[in-house]
Amino acid sequence: MGMSEARFKVGQVVIHRRFGYRGVIVRVDNSFNGSEEWYDLMASSRPPKNRPWYHVLVHQSGHKTYVTERNLALDESKKKVCHPLIEHYFVGFRNGVYFRLVG
Repeated sequence: MGMSEARFKVGQVVIHRRFGYRGVIVRVDNSFNGSEEWYDLMASSRPPKNRPWYHVLVHQSGHKTYVTERNLALDESKKKVCHPLIEHYFVGFRNGVYFRLVG
């Protein structure tokens, strides 16, 4: 099974299609990079492992989720995400996208 190019990028704000929460992407895996135990327990819809998966800081919470691409949609609201780790990953926010310091 080949890997595919990710639809979303680090810094984009997304919405979970199934559960409705908003969040910001902090890392992209080109394919599933978790344990089989986690997948068996948490991925009840059996999403494909050979598609991109995303590490997402969840708005108005203190946790991060690991989500398959098919469960995400771009958040068009251009609103910030409130999370205690935002400043750990990003230095700014403009036009609905977070950005990192490069260099």
